[in-house]
Amino acid sequence: MPHKPPIDPVRWTPPPIDPLPDFGPAELTLVPMPGEGPEDVVVDASGQLWTGLVDGRIVRVSPDGATAVVADTGGRPLGLHVALDGRVLICDSHRGLLALNPDSGALSTLVESVDGRPLRFCSNVTETSDGTIFFTESTSQFHFEHFAGAVMEARGRGSLFRLDNDGTVTTLVDGLYFANGVTTTADESALVFAETQGRRLSKYWLSGPHAGTVTPLAVHLPGYPDNISTGADGRIWVAMVSPPNAAAEALAPRAPLIRKLLWQLPNRLQPKIHPQVWVLAFDADSGDVLTGVQTTRPDFGTVTGVVESAGKLWMSTIAFPTLAYAQIRDLG
Repeated sequence: MPHKPPIDPVRWTPPPIDPLPDFGPAELTLVPMPGEGPEDVVVDASGQLWTGLVDGRIVRVSPDGATAVVADTGGRPLGLHVALDGRVLICDSHRGLLALNPDSGALSTLVESVDGRPLRFCSNVTETSDGTIFFTESTSQFHFEHFAGAVMEARGRGSLFRLDNDGTVTTLVDGLYFANGVTTTADESALVFAETQGRRLSKYWLSGPHAGTVTPLAVHLPGYPDNISTGADGRIWVAMVSPPNAAAEALAPRAPLIRKLLWQLPNRLQPKIHPQVWVLAFDADSGDVLTGVQTTRPDFGTVTGVVESAGKLWMSTIAFPTLAYAQIRDLG
């Protein structure tokens, strides 16, 4: 682990917790990856899956589980999206927003800085049918390796950006509490984006009377949302990393000096999350929860990405060297 950068925490009151319906376990099939931490999982037009490993490798996964390393970003790939032209868009914490040619394995840089500042934690990315790209940055202060520092600071340093076809980058929303997953609604009237620390889903409206504004979709979530995707029926799938960390949230409103001192301790003494397998599907209009999976098991958990493909719900994780899937028909 690289040397820890300093943190500058502030007092912050975490949102309350509203209960959601309970969903039980589902039968999971594990698909081993050739390395650790496949953080996100997406699917292309041919049904091939894509993920990125902690060592920078980008992996193509066939529906039967065969894997092939296609490229290496040299950084830490996080959220992915398959563009309409077949390129794989990659948010890399150290490299910025990249595009991968899936045939040649060639990588190109789309965005490495915004307003003269390098991207530090490009988190997730999506695209509308006109080729406009939208992406998030979780924090402007830290790389992925020190994501806990962003949480301990409790400063709204996350943002949502738009990349136009001419290369112009525009900040749409800033001041977000660990901006993360982003996806379009089925009709492309809005983006849905997640704030992990804020424990909420919001809509950024692209058209209609609310265009250019943000409205809440689901707030006071009882867990931390990560990457998200739009399902075949328009529902919004959300990977839920874990329930709230009680110790970390209890410290947030207290004197910042406590968190400064805690940050200096070895990682093994930092507050820990409790891994579980947890994904939820939300109605894109009402924000109601429609279905989901919630269970614990020793060989998979800490779900950070989720996508539908050919009747299966695929899940990714930063904590294990594997993907997993459940049959959608078996969900409650």
